[in-house]
Amino acid sequence: MRYLITGLGNIGPEYWGTRHNIGFRVVNHLVEKAGGTFTEERYGAIARVRVKNRELVVLKPNTFMNLSGNAVRYWLQRENIPVENLLVVVDDLALPFGTLRLKPQGSDAGHNGLKNIAALLNTQAYARLRLGIGNDFPRGGQIDYVLGKFPPEQLQRMPALMDQAVEIIHSFCLAGVQITMNQYNHK
Repeated sequence: MRYLITGLGNIGPEYWGTRHNIGFRVVNHLVEKAGGTFTEERYGAIARVRVKNRELVVLKPNTFMNLSGNAVRYWLQRENIPVENLLVVVDDLALPFGTLRLKPQGSDAGHNGLKNIAALLNTQAYARLRLGIGNDFPRGGQIDYVLGKFPPEQLQRMPALMDQAVEIIHSFCLAGVQITMNQYNHK
């Protein structure tokens, strides 16, 4: 069985380490732990790794966040992967920092990357792993906050958070979304 694991973020060195790019950070960790490497291909960087008997096509779109759907749609079609085997890894302002939530579907919650994916796939019924980045910003400061860097105390927690996110992705591919939600969403 094959899966498309997509980490959302913005390309370019100025965006590395920002809260909005935590999806890229997770898939980088996933591929690194599996011993894989990314290559630049159409619409993004692609890595192919295995988790037991599952093949994971790992995507970091190079379309910028707000046009992520172009890359996701292209790679689902090119690899002939059903939308049920799509997992999008994304930042979430509504969750406290360090909270991970797997959902089988849902709204875009104002996230432009998810909004574009749903529009181009014509469905909200795809799994997403939301990583809480918190919402400690003044009114009107959302853009600066999501494009800001993590403070040192959060960076210290990042390795454990990345390991847990990779565990959730492995479980999603091996056990399915419901079992994985039951096991991890309460933590």
